Amino acid sequence: MSAAPTVSHPLCARLYAKQANGAEAKGLAEQRRSMLDGIAGSVVEIGAGNGLNFGHYPPAVTVVHAFEPDPYLRPLAIEASTEATVSISVGDAAAEDLPLADTSVDAAVASLVLCSVSDIDQAIAELHRVLRPGGELRFNEHVVSDTPVWRVLQRAADATLWPTVSGGCHLGRDTRAALERGGFETLQVRRFGFRVSALDPPKSHLLGIARRV
Repeated sequence: MSAAPTVSHPLCARLYAKQANGAEAKGLAEQRRSMLDGIAGSVVEIGAGNGLNFGHYPPAVTVVHAFEPDPYLRPLAIEASTEATVSISVGDAAAEDLPLADTSVDAAVASLVLCSVSDIDQAIAELHRVLRPGGELRFNEHVVSDTPVWRVLQRAADATLWPTVSGGCHLGRDTRAALERGGFETLQVRRFGFRVSALDPPKSHLLGIARRV
């Protein structure tokens, strides 16, 4: 494997961490609980951020291999891992190049990260590679709107400076289609709208389970 690329968005990382508590109170914490309910075995989590998923892993999880490439968020994730009730290791790796063996984990988690990876198809290919056949990918991602007008506006924003000023975030990614072309079967998918504040662009979220096929 090649060395993990350096990923750093200092301002965006600080803003993400600062607004985290408000987002959790507005419903994101409940989304995390729902996403991780029933997950078990060994897990890989990409883009772990400041570790807000860690407190929601159930006892049936034996180990979490969490990766966060941002140098500001990674120490926060390490700190959060010390308070978790399951075993969690936090490493420096991008989603597109995971330092794990083929078919080595039972489950995977992608939470608010596939919008901002540099190559969504490569990130999904890596999740497919490290996940055992039949293993589950639990995800909560904001995705392209199903409303034509909003879809046009989202993709127009993605073609301008929005990804640069937002730390790589893309508003108009069709993540479900990317998962399906990457070898996953999407199951139990729930679509809903969610925004943290009036300044946050309206977003459509998908929360669900995809199975590696």
